[in-house]
Amino acid sequence: MELPSLSDPFADDNQCTGSEDYIHIRIQQRNAGKTLTTVQGLSVNYDKKKLVKAFKKNFACNGTVIEHPEYGEVIQLQGDQRRNIYQFMLEFRMAKEDQLKVHGF
Repeated sequence: MELPSLSDPFADDNQCTGSEDYIHIRIQQRNAGKTLTTVQGLSVNYDKKKLVKAFKKNFACNGTVIEHPEYGEVIQLQGDQRRNIYQFMLEFRMAKEDQLKVHGF
C-alpha cells in the first residue's frame, strides 16, 4: 500500500516568480518634500540594472542599484513609485501578489 504524495502536481510553479521571500517596496522621506522608493528582496535571477532601466523608462524617474551590507542589492528610484512598481511586478509576472509587501505612509 503506497501513501499519496504530499506535493500537488497542479500547484503553481515558483521558478520564475522571484524568491519565496517577500519583495519589499518602501518609501523614504528626504529633505524638501522629496521621496525615494526602494525595492529589496528581488531574486538573484533578475538583472537589477536592466530592471532599473525599464523602471526609469516606464515611470519617467531616475534610479540606481546600490549595494547594502545587510540587504544586498537594493533598487532606489526617485519619487513615490510604490504603486507603479507593484503593478509592474504583477503585470510581468515577476512576483505573485502575496509576495509583494508595500510599506510607508
